[in-house]
Amino acid sequence: MSVRKKIALLGSTGSIGTYALRVVRHLSERFEIAAIAAKTNIDLLYTQVLEFCPQIVSVFDPIQALVLQKRLPEVTVLAGMEGLCAAASLEEVDFVLVAIPGSIALLPTVAAIEKGKRIGLANKEALVCGGAWLCNLARKRGSLLMPVDSEQCALHRCLQGREKQEVRRLVLTASGGAFREKSLQALQEVTVQEATVHPHWRAGPKTAVDCTTLMNKGLEMIAAHFLFEIEPDRIEAVIHPQSRIHSCVEFIDGTLLALMAESDMVWPVQYALTYPDLLPGMLPAYDFFKNGTLHFSTPDRGRFPCLQLSQDALKAGKSYPCFLSAANEVLVERFLAGEIPWTAIGERLDKLIASHQPENMVALEAILSVDRSARELAARA
Repeated sequence: MSVRKKIALLGSTGSIGTYALRVVRHLSERFEIAAIAAKTNIDLLYTQVLEFCPQIVSVFDPIQALVLQKRLPEVTVLAGMEGLCAAASLEEVDFVLVAIPGSIALLPTVAAIEKGKRIGLANKEALVCGGAWLCNLARKRGSLLMPVDSEQCALHRCLQGREKQEVRRLVLTASGGAFREKSLQALQEVTVQEATVHPHWRAGPKTAVDCTTLMNKGLEMIAAHFLFEIEPDRIEAVIHPQSRIHSCVEFIDGTLLALMAESDMVWPVQYALTYPDLLPGMLPAYDFFKNGTLHFSTPDRGRFPCLQLSQDALKAGKSYPCFLSAANEVLVERFLAGEIPWTAIGERLDKLIASHQPENMVALEAILSVDRSARELAARA
């Protein structure tokens, strides 16, 4: 029997993290958890530690880390950003799955890259903020970045064996979120509870809200540009409410390759972990008769301005994508806290970006500076 590959799982108690643990159980003869990290949910983390026995345990919240340490006296529990980076850079780890939302994932991703780790990115913000600098660093260190989002994963699979000059365009699909049928007037009155329920996927609050504003699709388009080195004007999005086609690639001869699958994150997680191999998965055979109707439509940029703002930021380049992502993150947090209405996310983001003075993102310090500035401005907007 071959030696099992060791995984560092950052964000083990979130939706992607729990999917990942399902895959590890399914392929337990191939993988084991060597490091595990969560934000605050120490009750679930406690049960995960007992089951998977990792070498390193990290809790981002230092108070909760102390509480967990008392419950696990035989285990060393680390805290804060130091704990995340320690888990991501553990010498024995072969694969780092970054499943924590927001640009907080940037530094542990960099730590993993510096060690030449293979990385599964279920986080868009780190790639959007880090951009070309992060991808260049990965190439220099021999660190493979594997997308875990279903849309990015679909593109990765469809592009296998093809050259960039053979691609006419990348087409990312979007469910349209829970509000795709709502009028502008109705959007003025949406609640936090409504905005945090996705019609097809199980997602955390931030991602769920981004899906309703179509910011999630905008961030995916920016990430696709950096991951696959395809020009911004060759990356598009379409609304596909059934979420069965996860993205497609159109080639210069007019043909398309699309990936179809159920709306279940176990397959992109498993694909990233096992690439380039394909192993038996947990999904049943695809039911063409149950999923017999597929619809597509153009995104409404009037009701959902965040998509256009994302595309504009991508085309403008420099520090715009980083600024956009960080400012949006704070505005979403303010919406979830009940401070601003849902419609204010796009409206205030538009004004913030219009006032941004772009910078060249040539070093980590510049990226962190833009991220910090965007957050400060969005907190006051």
